[in-house]
Amino acid sequence: MPAIVGAVNVNSIGNSAVFHIGDVFQMSLYSEAKTFAGAGSFNTGDRITVSNTNSQTNTYDQDLVDQPIALNM
Repeated sequence: MPAIVGAVNVNSIGNSAVFHIGDVFQMSLYSEAKTFAGAGSFNTGDRITVSNTNSQTNTYDQDLVDQPIALNM
């Protein structure tokens, strides 16, 4: 049975979020992300001491596509 929907106001939606109104047969959700971080970037705690004298994050990536998501069902 078809859905009857009135006015809809969307203020914001995330990158990998779903906005769905009405009937649906199949939904295929996907997202991609690439993160570069240097030494000590993801440390969590109260008293973290990180000593990185020569720290480099090499972001050169020779691949054009790391993980293709086209036609991902």
